[in-house]
Amino acid sequence: MTKTLELLSDPINFAVVQLPERNYPGVVVQGDTLNGLVRSLEEMANLVKSNQSEDLEDLAVGIQMLREQLSAARDFYEATCAKQGIELPYSKRIRDHR
Repeated sequence: MTKTLELLSDPINFAVVQLPERNYPGVVVQGDTLNGLVRSLEEMANLVKSNQSEDLEDLAVGIQMLREQLSAARDFYEATCAKQGIELPYSKRIRDHR
């Protein structure tokens, strides 16, 4: 089976692509980037399991770093969609009220 997808952004650590038969674009994550994200989550889970107060600062730093990486990917996705005239599959108004 051969299907064609459309690359909507320059391929960096994340690329925005439009898959056939999907209403909204998706984000392709490079394998090494995906592995880094999973390893970061595993490290954070281990810090939670250790249940030692001195690990809380490391956990907070890890969460902030992961949040920044994923936020950058989301920002890139949103900018690409805007550039392509594609409506987002979620409301930014709701997202921004954390």
